[in-house]
Amino acid sequence: MQINRSTFGILFYLNTSKTKKSGKCPIVGRITVDGKSTTFSTGLDILPEQWDAKSGLAVGKSKEANGINQQIEKYQTEITEHYKTLVNDSGYVTAESLKNALRGIGLNQNTVMQEYVSLVEEKRKSIGIRIEASTYPIYPTALSHFKDFLREKYSVDDIPFGKVDVAMIEALAYYLKIDLRMTPRTVKTNMVPFRTIVKRAFHKGMIRQDPFFDYVPERIMPKRPWLTNDEITWLMNVHTKHASWNFTRDMFIFSTFTGITFIDLENLKHTNIQAMEDGSLWIVLNRQKTGTASYIPLLDIPKQILERYKDSEFAGTEGRVFKLQHHVCMNWQLKRLAKAANIDKRLTFHMSRFTFATTVCLTQGVPIESLSQMMGHLSIKTTQIYAEVTRTKIDEDMTNLAKTIESKYDLSDALAKKRIRKVVFANE
Repeated sequence: MQINRSTFGILFYLNTSKTKKSGKCPIVGRITVDGKSTTFSTGLDILPEQWDAKSGLAVGKSKEANGINQQIEKYQTEITEHYKTLVNDSGYVTAESLKNALRGIGLNQNTVMQEYVSLVEEKRKSIGIRIEASTYPIYPTALSHFKDFLREKYSVDDIPFGKVDVAMIEALAYYLKIDLRMTPRTVKTNMVPFRTIVKRAFHKGMIRQDPFFDYVPERIMPKRPWLTNDEITWLMNVHTKHASWNFTRDMFIFSTFTGITFIDLENLKHTNIQAMEDGSLWIVLNRQKTGTASYIPLLDIPKQILERYKDSEFAGTEGRVFKLQHHVCMNWQLKRLAKAANIDKRLTFHMSRFTFATTVCLTQGVPIESLSQMMGHLSIKTTQIYAEVTRTKIDEDMTNLAKTIESKYDLSDALAKKRIRKVVFANE
């Protein structure tokens, strides 16, 4: 890591404007770094005639003079050591930070591991308040990977924030991707907590600049798998002897035609299903992930599913519509259902949301603005991730365009021949 060196000086002088009754003047220290200075009191005083302004020391060999000079040398040594430490740990130093260090302020600033542990504990206490329980494991896991990284690559257990630079950040990303064989998305997830503590250090003044400013992460190209219309039909036609499997299939189909996420489906209450003035039924809820509102008109298929499980063993309690199994169990069942339906895709519950966005809505001409409202996105840019353009959609759009412009343009034979002759004459 490159360290920014500074111009640094220490000067001791008499403050003659505050002469005491004994005739002695206070000895003041001045620290200068990069042209900016600050003063501090030494707690020493001396008669002006016993002071050498050029050397900044007391003259003579008296016990008093020797004591003063020893204290001044002690100050010089201590300030110089603080300077070296701050430059080495933080990469930069100021006159004020040296003065604070001399006074014992800022000497115990948190290291990277201390801040990391503090962040993990903060997130643990925030479960159910600011973060979901399912989100918390990201932080201790990332901390564990970072500990291993420091030991394997630097043979240390901790580092000061001044040692964190873009080279270290890139080395960590490389370690996660190559050594631990993480996908770009998982690398990003593990880098987020580290980035958080580095930014905190920057805002606390522990580092001069944010090293992440120069870091360019690997671009993640999201892959949003979805089912085609045929695959939806195949899945709907799969029936097993297991009632729970059939229920899982229907919950997937329900989400396929509503775009509702697993957690919101799990928490869906009868009060979220509201009848509009025209008699239509809508799901109206605030998404648990973002808190944004979703407004989803119910199509016939989800209405049928609601009716099918109204008084069944899968009906929810405490006002909830459904009683879902654990999502891990449901994803396991979906893989078997996909195999039974001859669907050559790794089926997960969240794929139903992608299918709703792409196959059910966008390929059927639903405007992306309406889709964004139904999916409860904070920004339409998020919705655009789902806007996969399939060949079917392109073909449909061009067919509609052909019908629209069919009678608007007419290239008659006579006009065509006239244009051909003009081209020939021009060439001649």
